[in-house]
Amino acid sequence: MATDVLTYKLEGNLAIVQMDDGKANALSEAMIDSLLGALARAEKEAAAMVLVGRPDRFCAGFDLRVMMSSPDAAKALLTRGSELLLALYASKVPLVIGCTGHALAGGALVLLTGDARIGAEGAYRIGLNEVSIGMPVPVLAMEFARDRIAPSELTNATLLARIYDPEQAVRAGYLDSTAPAGAVLDLAKAEATRLAGLARPAFEATKTRLRGKTIAYIQATFAEDMRTLMPPVS
Repeated sequence: MATDVLTYKLEGNLAIVQMDDGKANALSEAMIDSLLGALARAEKEAAAMVLVGRPDRFCAGFDLRVMMSSPDAAKALLTRGSELLLALYASKVPLVIGCTGHALAGGALVLLTGDARIGAEGAYRIGLNEVSIGMPVPVLAMEFARDRIAPSELTNATLLARIYDPEQAVRAGYLDSTAPAGAVLDLAKAEATRLAGLARPAFEATKTRLRGKTIAYIQATFAEDMRTLMPPVS
């Protein structure tokens, strides 16, 4: 499976998914659709999923060209992107993320969906920068952060829009570990192989218990949150 923005390769019981749009791996309509398709296929094939980016770029967040084109276009992209983020967060198979570079805004949220996250060492920027660019942190992002970010860093990571390097991102909770860039994929595969050995029914049921309430709250508040983020143009 390959699209213009990602490739999907099945290696035994691992689904290796690499985002590469030739640029910053923005969450465009094409990237969102391709990632949803890749996850659906991995779940159908009962394969643990390894998600990586291109060298120096993991994911730059939502496509700014669409976000700036019109309020309706921005709302549509955010809605579709939220579907993707919730699907990754609730994935029925283990999701191991290899953060190969910068991960800002929506890209940082992708990191927060992973069951295990390994980041490349380097001068990379990771974090939620919404407040610094004049946007409230959406409920989905806030609840993901509340779940995965270290409590001592929650205010810095959300309200104060702190951006972290990979080592700092481990302490904050965006990543679980770091490694030299050339080792990230192999380490992600090794961790995914280990997680693929877990009993799938137990894994699914436990993930529902762990994340189900957060998902339900995000879904219940989504429409109102969109009205707050994207007020009608007078």
